Amino acid sequence: MTQYKHVALIGLGLIAGSMSLAMRRAGMDVHITGTARSAETRAKALELGLVDAVFDTAAEAVKGADLIVLAVPIGAMGTVAAEIAPHLKAGATVTDVGSVKAAVVTAVAPHIPDNVHFIPGHPMAGTEKSGPEAGLAHLFDNRWCLLTPPEDVDQNALATLKSFWISLGAMVEEMEPDHHDLVAVVISHAPHLIAYTMVGVADDMSRVTKQEVVNYSAAGFRDFTRIAASDPTMWRDVFLHNKDATLEVLGRFTEELFALQRAIRTGDGDFLFDYFTRTRNIRRSIIDAGQDTDAVDFGRGPHAEDET
Repeated sequence: MTQYKHVALIGLGLIAGSMSLAMRRAGMDVHITGTARSAETRAKALELGLVDAVFDTAAEAVKGADLIVLAVPIGAMGTVAAEIAPHLKAGATVTDVGSVKAAVVTAVAPHIPDNVHFIPGHPMAGTEKSGPEAGLAHLFDNRWCLLTPPEDVDQNALATLKSFWISLGAMVEEMEPDHHDLVAVVISHAPHLIAYTMVGVADDMSRVTKQEVVNYSAAGFRDFTRIAASDPTMWRDVFLHNKDATLEVLGRFTEELFALQRAIRTGDGDFLFDYFTRTRNIRRSIIDAGQDTDAVDFGRGPHAEDET
């Protein structure tokens, strides 16, 4: 299997930093270049050894690269693709790590030259932390990376990218972009939106003080605040660029919430018990699949992991 000799990371935050650390851990013989919007971020990534060379622009960073990873906010994908397009090496592969795929395909694909492979991707891993220092070498271990290749994808390029992600510790699955976006709303986007909302509700309720929220948050509210601490720019772009799927799932969520409200109001204990039993079994299935632990802290150790 062909291996990448030069990987360019466009954006040097949590995911790109973790990819670099995972490449180092895997012992890959690879030259890593990178860029980021902030000079401070570029300097920190170089200091941490996440890149062998850092550049002020994406155009410079991608020159000669075999694999280019777009790790920027979804709203910036198209602009970055247009910038790097004239500088891409023939036969190179461009991928991304955005958690929305249909919008990324629309924004990026028109800029990719015919002699370059574009294979969108989404590693289903992350934490609520951001920045190059948040990177974790083990972030992708036993986590899924979903690829949404075009129908006419070059099979050798696809196989090489799959092998790359497996080397980083991930499991790989292919999926259609629109279906990916619906799945992502259910397992990641909607939970984040609900978390932001619940924290906002707590902040707005005058009968519950902020100090009480902070002091007693070792209950379920603690887990809400964890994912509600995620990067605002990233999540703003996620919801603006995955609008239809988000609204579809939120509509269904609202229906479920109304059903629970009705059961509580009418004292329908059987409904509540059956509902909670069914959903509890889904939680147990997640643990059985190795995607979390049954530890009392719900697996939220010092390196809390969260799908994005």
